[in-house]
Amino acid sequence: MREIIILSGKGGTGKTSLTGAFAQLAANKIICDLDVDAPDLHLLLHPVRRRQEEFFSGHEAVIDPELCTRCGTCASLCRYEAVKQIGEDFAIDRWRCEGCKVCVGFCPAAAVRFTERHCGAWYVSDTRFGPLVHAQLFPGAENSGKMVMVLKREARKIAEARGADLVLCDGAPGIGCPVISSLSGAHLAVAVTESTPSGRHDLERVADLCRHFQITFAVIINKYDLNPAETSRLEAYCREQSYPVIALLPHDPVMTWAMIQGLVITELPETELSRQVRQAWSMIEALAGLPLKKASNY
Repeated sequence: MREIIILSGKGGTGKTSLTGAFAQLAANKIICDLDVDAPDLHLLLHPVRRRQEEFFSGHEAVIDPELCTRCGTCASLCRYEAVKQIGEDFAIDRWRCEGCKVCVGFCPAAAVRFTERHCGAWYVSDTRFGPLVHAQLFPGAENSGKMVMVLKREARKIAEARGADLVLCDGAPGIGCPVISSLSGAHLAVAVTESTPSGRHDLERVADLCRHFQITFAVIINKYDLNPAETSRLEAYCREQSYPVIALLPHDPVMTWAMIQGLVITELPETELSRQVRQAWSMIEALAGLPLKKASNY
């Protein structure tokens, strides 16, 4: 079983649109959306949830009003101003609480509980392209890296049970904690970039990250024809670093049109762009060492 992650050093490069197309082209796979802070692969795949699990990580303070003596010790000690007085009662503002546990340790009435923080939920769903493992953290919730590891573990478990050849992952943008967690155990990382200075800068950052973890790295330059000079700089950088450029994809409004329809580009009548996407997937299969099989509808 192989694991491929589609990355981008920044948002808005077309990473998820291409991941959706690759999910349609790939055979015998499990799909996994690892962008747990702002997932959007479900907008293209229209999943039907068949399993939901709540996600808890970290802790937060909660005042038990039955035990609280209203002494105000917790409010005076909290440096984050997370303890609010409402009339004569005290309560914890969960959005301000940092889980430092000072109020728990110093409450003379032992009225502050330190409960697990409910951060979101993760799902196993059916889609027209196969099983999808995905999640959604609550706004402002932390531990996205831990959530990513939960999703990867579940996707691998399902893949092993079904005898799948591939776990295809849509990674988070950037190079932060969720991306680092996404790269754990991956066999190939494919970065989708665009021909702009910021695209080149962020490509270099994500390439350095993959080099650090010794993960095979390849590049897709999307909308290459919008800035030929910057595209040339990107290609020169990839040559210097021996990163294969597996596709130069032209700008085509049909990609946006497909997205609006809730479809992927390879489901539409063939265009030059969709032909290039199919060729890119064939190269990805070869780089990842996947068996050559014809994709079938789920």
